[in-house]
Amino acid sequence: MKNETSSVAAIPGSSSTGSKGGSLALPEAATPGVPSMPADNQIVSKDTRRRVITASFIGNFVEWFDYAVYGYLAGIISTVFFPASDRQTALLATFGVFAVSFFVRPLGGFIWGHIGDRLGRKQALSLSIVLMSVATFCIALIPGYNTIGVMAPVLLLLVRVVQGFSAAGEYAGASAFLVEYAPANRRGLYAAVVPASTAAGLLLGSLLAALLSSVLSAEQLSEWGWRLPFLLAAPMGLIGRYIRTKLEDTPAFREMAAKDTAVKAPAFAMFKTYRKQLIIATGAVLLNAVGFYVILSYMPTYLSEELHFGAAESFLATTIALVSYIGFIFLTGIASDRFGRKRMLITASVLFVVLTVPAFMLLDTGNFLVIVLMQILLGGMLTLNDGTLPSFLAELFPTKVRYSGFAVSFNLSNALFGGTAPFMATLLIGLTHNQLAPGWYLVAASVISLIAVLFAVETSKKPLQQD
Repeated sequence: MKNETSSVAAIPGSSSTGSKGGSLALPEAATPGVPSMPADNQIVSKDTRRRVITASFIGNFVEWFDYAVYGYLAGIISTVFFPASDRQTALLATFGVFAVSFFVRPLGGFIWGHIGDRLGRKQALSLSIVLMSVATFCIALIPGYNTIGVMAPVLLLLVRVVQGFSAAGEYAGASAFLVEYAPANRRGLYAAVVPASTAAGLLLGSLLAALLSSVLSAEQLSEWGWRLPFLLAAPMGLIGRYIRTKLEDTPAFREMAAKDTAVKAPAFAMFKTYRKQLIIATGAVLLNAVGFYVILSYMPTYLSEELHFGAAESFLATTIALVSYIGFIFLTGIASDRFGRKRMLITASVLFVVLTVPAFMLLDTGNFLVIVLMQILLGGMLTLNDGTLPSFLAELFPTKVRYSGFAVSFNLSNALFGGTAPFMATLLIGLTHNQLAPGWYLVAASVISLIAVLFAVETSKKPLQQD
């Protein structure tokens, strides 16, 4: 590996001298209020950065569209794959399958982290999108419970496990990819593309669910309509993979490969040397894990099943909130570059502690406008965490364990608390007979994240760690 070219010479459209042999892009303008600092990747061309952003957005969009459709159609899926008994029991079983698929994500985090830190970010991301697309497409082909009995939920569970394994490598890899290509003073903005693309995937899922609920009868939706979004996975996945295979790996990874400083066992190195960062990262992710799946995935089910709001109206309210969420994400990325990651994450936790339960109380009014405003509020609060977290986690770890540290912490917290959030919300409502239970669950997650972030150091004004 020592005879490989350096990261500078390997970048298309650039020159190591900046004089001849290629067009050298000027450093991008500094974000107002951010002190000048040495840029990590100033010699990467603007065209390359645009292609990196596009590839990261589309790939992550495909992954989370696939993943979100299941959550939005949970009510229909519960009637197709589980016996027609108690409604809440069937819904719990559906969310139970959703949660079980998350338990494989920590294992996926270790494996994808190893691939990403040893073989390259590009390699891991190209493989993960194929697995996710194939698994999602297969869901559309599984017969229902009335046709093959208990094998229906068993097959659904197996496919969901593959989805969970695949998703374990996507968010972390895309974030590391963007941060390692970004100018030093815009890492927050670049990394915000990841949660924005995630929300865009959810948005398309919500739109399709709303469309299907509006144009199809309940019988048509149950018999075949719910399968249509899953069938889109294959072509979208092929497009995402094609775009990713046309990119080179990040300058930071290629520099590490050229110097031959990669570690043979990134996970071992991570636990041996970066335990504190790992604990802080896992705790910081908790609000993201619970908030994301309660506010952006579970909410349509909560509105329709618990508050007895119309299915079409529930999806419409969530869709409006998602559009505002995507806009807020990029503003948060800019703000985190200016004010720092730690300040943004602390603000998000404090706001959730104070405002979550009152917001859930107002959801129960049944007024459509109020529901939309509360979802926009909750989504806006969540962006303060979501828009900051990708750059924060990537900056916590050096290049040699960046993918592993991000993937393990992110997926461990999501496995324990994110994937189980819809299940826990439904279970807590059933146990307490209190429709505010999901709100209190979010408050608890916010407190833990706040404590973890308080122990972190600020990372936004420093160069990326290399060794």
